[in-house]
Amino acid sequence: MKFLLNGVETERLYLRNIEESDFDLWLSFFQDPNSFSHWKCDLQEPEIECRNWYIKQFMRYENDMGGMNALVEKESGKLIGHCGLLIQQVDDEEMMEIGYSLLSDYQNKGYATEAAIKCKHHAFENNFSDVLISIISLTNHASANVARKNGMRILKQTVYHDNPVNIFHIAKKDWQKDLLKL
Repeated sequence: MKFLLNGVETERLYLRNIEESDFDLWLSFFQDPNSFSHWKCDLQEPEIECRNWYIKQFMRYENDMGGMNALVEKESGKLIGHCGLLIQQVDDEEMMEIGYSLLSDYQNKGYATEAAIKCKHHAFENNFSDVLISIISLTNHASANVARKNGMRILKQTVYHDNPVNIFHIAKKDWQKDLLKL
């Protein structure tokens, strides 16, 4: 289960592997119409979407394709979202993505940025990739702001799963330069 951040902590978050028992907690993400307001897709019933999402994550775990980590708020002990390193195919090129999703009650509080920065450091410190990306819908300004706060800049615009997206990126060499400035 390469690329996972199981047991890693940030100031306010504890990251762990997702578990089957998280299903009921994460189901509300798929019940919230705002969760997909920036993403064009044919959604099925929330229970089916959530089950398929978990199946995909466990498949990623088993095949060393990364995967999302559960984000648990330390103060409350509640599951508030997911963030992780994912192997993705973008324009026929395999790339490592930092992906993140939060339940609506926990958005705009810096949690996604905190988790994404931790993923970036983990990936570069463990030499998982020389470049990291985030795939973000052109209309998702909140996620774009997270990517920018994570030191990423737009690499290109493309279409990903029938959605126009910006591919944000950061190179390890640029991350290292930023570390030297501290």
